[in-house]
Amino acid sequence: MEKAAECPAKHLETVAVVDTFRGQTMWEGAVEVFELVGHPKARRAYGWIDGKGKDRRFTAVLEIPPVKDALTAVRAAIVSQAKK
Repeated sequence: MEKAAECPAKHLETVAVVDTFRGQTMWEGAVEVFELVGHPKARRAYGWIDGKGKDRRFTAVLEIPPVKDALTAVRAAIVSQAKK
């Protein structure tokens, strides 16, 4: 996380997240929560790994509004990926 956030980070906790939309699970997994030290805009960052093998990907999201917790971090990443 320190490389992604470009500042020191301290692991705080692991949060189980289940994001649903109209009764269907859109994403489910563990999100790591980090405290950022000295970042100019964010106090926290959220990170998780998706996929396996060659498709494995690390996602990091800063706690900048509208992101306020692990669930909104996952939702922001889903929206960002959908726009690509």
